[in-house]
Amino acid sequence: MTAIARITLLSMVLGLSACVVQPQQPERLPPIPPSQPRPTPSPAPTPGKTNIPAKPAKPLPRTSASFAPPPGGNSHWDAKLGVYVLDDQTKTFYRQRTYYRWDNGWSRSISPNGPWEETDIHGVPGGLGRQFGQ
Repeated sequence: MTAIARITLLSMVLGLSACVVQPQQPERLPPIPPSQPRPTPSPAPTPGKTNIPAKPAKPLPRTSASFAPPPGGNSHWDAKLGVYVLDDQTKTFYRQRTYYRWDNGWSRSISPNGPWEETDIHGVPGGLGRQFGQ
């Protein structure tokens, strides 16, 4: 057998052996002896009382996993609207290289400073149209 054939065969065997996956066995808890009482489920919440956490479990993300933030501007991602909200300009939003502005009607631009072109609800992301009722 030539050296190249040996190396190829060895590479295939090692490569295929890495593909074998052993299923993980679930962890089994020891049985509860009869002398000990079984755990009781926690009581159901009382009607009229709600348990509201003081703080959210996770802070809201400042950026989106799908859309890049606007260049050079302070903003935060609003998941409900599906856009970045510019912190320095009121009712100005950004998504996919386009800025959107609400001023008793929609306009859009490629720059946060304009020039702005008028558009209708079909020219803005869906969350913005629902928020401003247009």
